[in-house]
Amino acid sequence: MALTKIGKVVSVKRDKTITVAVESKQMHPIYRKQYLVTRKYTAHDENNEAKLNDRVQIVEVRPISKTKSWKMTEILQRAPEVISLRDDVVKVEEPEKIAPEADGEGEQ
Repeated sequence: MALTKIGKVVSVKRDKTITVAVESKQMHPIYRKQYLVTRKYTAHDENNEAKLNDRVQIVEVRPISKTKSWKMTEILQRAPEVISLRDDVVKVEEPEKIAPEADGEGEQ
């Protein structure tokens, strides 16, 4: 049975290729403290379906290229859509603060 991993897509810049970051916890052999390890895998995405920040499952396959030995099997969770701001919105500037007047200081 092939090895499967679940991770987050961190790059979709290449055609039919995604980079998936897989996080795992490891325990230090001496101090017995758990720490987080992140590894990046290059995976094959045949139809360019995956988008940035999607949660995907990858499976180990025969080498496809020099760096690709993984293939995306399914998208588990889609990343939320990014909302772009309109260009016609004008920035509102704050009104200038008026210094309080001197109350009778120096006047007689």
